[in-house]
Formats: sequence, C-alpha cells, structure tokens
Amino acid sequence: MFHQLSLAISPTALRQARLLRFAAAFLALVTIAPGPAFAQLETALGTQVEEAEGESAPGAEQVISDKQDEGADTRMAMRIRGIFSELPAFQDVKVTVRQGVVSLTGTVPETSDIARAEGIARRVSGVVTVDSALQRDLSLAASADTLGSLQGRLEQFVQVLPLVGIAVAVAFGIGLVGYALAGLTGLWHRVAPNSFLAELIASAIRFAFVVAGLIVGLNLVGAETLLGAVLGGAGLLGLALGFALRDTIENYVASLMLSVRQPFLPNDHVVIDSYEGRVIRLTSRATILMTLEGNHLRIPNSQVFKAVILNYTRNPQRRFQFDLGVDADDDALAARRLGRDTLRKLAFVLDDPGPEARVLEVGDSNVVLRFLGWIDQEESDWYKAQSLAIVAVKTALEEAGFGLPEPIYRLRFDPRSAAVPLPQGPAPAAPEAAAKPRSASPVEAQSEDVRPTDEIRDMVEAERAASRGGKADLLDEARPVE
Repeated sequence: MFHQLSLAISPTALRQARLLRFAAAFLALVTIAPGPAFAQLETALGTQVEEAEGESAPGAEQVISDKQDEGADTRMAMRIRGIFSELPAFQDVKVTVRQGVVSLTGTVPETSDIARAEGIARRVSGVVTVDSALQRDLSLAASADTLGSLQGRLEQFVQVLPLVGIAVAVAFGIGLVGYALAGLTGLWHRVAPNSFLAELIASAIRFAFVVAGLIVGLNLVGAETLLGAVLGGAGLLGLALGFALRDTIENYVASLMLSVRQPFLPNDHVVIDSYEGRVIRLTSRATILMTLEGNHLRIPNSQVFKAVILNYTRNPQRRFQFDLGVDADDDALAARRLGRDTLRKLAFVLDDPGPEARVLEVGDSNVVLRFLGWIDQEESDWYKAQSLAIVAVKTALEEAGFGLPEPIYRLRFDPRSAAVPLPQGPAPAAPEAAAKPRSASPVEAQSEDVRPTDEIRDMVEAERAASRGGKADLLDEARPVE
C-alpha cells in the first residue's frame, strides 16, 4: 500500500513529507525489530522529498512555458502597477509587460529603490524576466522631499531636547555624588590599611557612579541599545588593553598585595633575590632600596612579589660562622673545645644560644673546624663581631701550640731526567726576617668596640625624614609585618 503513496510537490506537501520521513526514521531507530512497512514508507517519502528539493533548489533553471494565456500580460501589468501605486517611491515608475517580460522605466528617489522595484516585479507569478531602465531622480523637486524629511527629523530632535537636557542633568548629578563620596579621603584612609588602597577605593566609587549616571541618562532618552553597544565596546577595549598592558597591570596588582601583606618595614635590611640593601620606601610602582654601597636601587613590585625575600632585621639575634684548619697531627677535639671556650669568653657573644664548634672535614694537610656564635644585632655589629671572633680563636689556638698549616703539595720528579749542576760558591746570606706584629689576645678582642654604627641606616632615616609628606609610602610602621 505504501508503494502507491504520492504527494503533490508544494511547500506544504514538502514540509509534510519531511515530517513523515523524520517520524519513520525515528520509529525505525526506536523499534527493536522494525518491519518492512516502515522501510517502504521511508523509501517512498525519501524519494518524493528528494524530488521536491531538487525542483525547488535556488540554482535550478526556471522552465518557460511554450503557451501564452490571453490577457496574462495585462493581468501582470495591472498587478505590478497596483503594488507600485501603494508605494510612494514608485509613483513615477511605468510598467509594461510583453510576452512575460516586464519593462520598468521612470525615476525613483533613491538608488536602492531600483533594486527594490526589480525584486517586487520578479515575484509576480508568470514573469519571465525584468528589463529595468529606472534611474535616480536628481531634480530639485525630488531633493525637496529629502530636505523635508531632514527638516522633520530636526523638528523631532528639537522636541526631544528637553528630555535630553534632563537626562544629562541627572547623569551629571549622579556623577557629582560619586565624586563627593570619593572626596571623603579621611573616611577611606580610616577604612583602608594604606593610602594606596584608599585611593583605589575612591577611584572605584567615582567610576561606579559615572557608569550609573550614564545608564540612567540613556534610559531616560530611550537609548538602551546604544548603552549596550557602548558597554560592549568598552568591554572589548578593556580586554585588548589588558593584554597590551599585562606587565603594568601585574605590577599594579603586586603593589596592592605588597601594601596589604607588608613583608618588610622601612629601614629593614633585606635581600630580594640577589639585591641587598635597606628599605627606603614602597611606592605604587617599585620597592626602593639603598644598597650597602649607598646607591639607590628600584625593583619593580611584580618582581618583589614573586621573589625570595631574606630579612635580617626581623630577628635581632643573628649567627656568624667561620672555618679554621689545624694540623692533622694535633688533637682536633682539644682545638674544638679551646675555640668554643674562647668564643664563650667574648662579651658580645650570646650565652643563649651559646657558641658551638664542629669538626667539618679532614683535608689533605689539616682538619677543618667550624666555629659558630650568636650576637644581638641591636648591641653588636655583625661584621665587627665576626672579625674579632676569628682573630680571638686563631690567636688562642696558636698560643696553645696548635699549628694552622698552609696547604701542602707533594711534588714528584722523574728520576730519568738529569739534574743540571749548579755553580759552586758561597751561599748568599739570608735577609733578616722582619718582626711580625703580635696577634691580639682574646682579652684585647673583648676591649674592641663592636657597637653597631650603620651609616646606611642613618642615610635611610635622613631621606625618609626629608621626603615625609611629599612622596607616597605604602609601608606603615604601625601595622604588623607578614
């Protein structure tokens, strides 16, 4: 029965055939054992759908009938004239039809109206082709209509001017409120932990109120579509600027995080990566150090935020260490005890934690000992204390008879090479050795002044005092350090 199924090829029949074909395919998929009837139905419907699609394809050639109905040209001409009579732009268009060929002559106000007229004529049933000789009307009378339209638009703009003025006033007022709130610097400095964050909050408030004013103003004049376009363009522009200014934005965010976390305070002795010095200030762009040579060093905050920071100032207790080698034949344990006791007698060496001595390694000609001691950096200079400790331990070991040998190298000569005879004669007298200066004893080492005299610290304090109030510093000595 399905072999005899036939459908008329029309848009409605085509849609019905497609729906039936889809239903048949769906039933064939969901049915466990589809019967032959479904296959026959799908084949029949598929064939007719393919035929319909082939005949209705846009690229198919239109078949021109070899018969001409009497009065067809007149009906087509009347139909096209009736349509054009309802459109003001086509009042001056003349239509003639012969053998299904439509000829259009006359003038139209705009160039786009020519293609529009041709399209309307082609859609009339029975039209074979359209021969258009339309031209744009460049006369003064036609331009008067355009000027009249422009005058009408100008009148509409004048009518909407009061509403535009109200919208501008409302937007301006909302923006002024935002600027007034952002101007409460005292409030934001009390809320924010530092001036940098306070300025950021104030800028965000100004921006939010300005955007809110624009939204309200555009809503008043009914320009919501324009608002969406503006916001979309601003978003794309912001995305492009974000990629272009990635390093700048990263540095800005790092400045914000450093000002909140505060990993160091002014005048702290720090090592940031491989840069050592005392902190002068933290700005919105860089961390400024004064090196131990007295030079200014600016490190970008993005690099500081990701760097390993060593802070010597946070803990006042600091350890020094040095190595000395004694003769391999000497008692290394006795030398270790002597050096430790010598360090313990020094006044600037702390008792808790106490000094320590370790046997580090056995070399080719000596035994290397490592001595360690702790000092209070607020009372003793680290470099002076280490220097005096080295001198005191070395002197104590030498006075106790321990040898501090230099590296010894064993030379081996080839016996096959003959020695060159030297001329015989009296040996020259050896010059008298100059008297060596006496080494400082541990007691003399204690009398040395090891109090900290840090010129760099004084320079930093002087510069901070001179620039206080003039240059922004994001570090707050009253806040705790991370």
